Amino acid sequence: MEFTMRENGFQTQFEYGSLDISGDASYGFRPYQLMVSSVAVCSGGVLRKVLAKMRLEVDDIKIKADVVRNKEEADRIESIHMHFILKGNGLSPEKIEKALRVTEKNCSMVQSVKDSIRISDSFELMN
Repeated sequence: MEFTMRENGFQTQFEYGSLDISGDASYGFRPYQLMVSSVAVCSGGVLRKVLAKMRLEVDDIKIKADVVRNKEEADRIESIHMHFILKGNGLSPEKIEKALRVTEKNCSMVQSVKDSIRISDSFELMN
């Protein structure tokens, strides 16, 4: 990856398009937003695959991410709590709990930050 300096941040190019990154949300995505998005969306994608392998039909997954940052330590991310809202038929709490544990072990982003950011999750089922 290569990042090019712009007046108010940096920009990089990917297959899908360009990505503007800045500490000022007026000029691009903030780095912490990208970090949290990476953890949450990686988890959601892995969860989706795990549920498919378990032959569980899920119509929709929403993820709410709550972030705690430490202002005294450069505003670093201390914890990310992901709340998964799953919509589908025949979903049981026991199977979803099992799927989330498999997801946690197989999400590359969670595994990358687990020793420096507390990661937790919860879920609710919708019919």
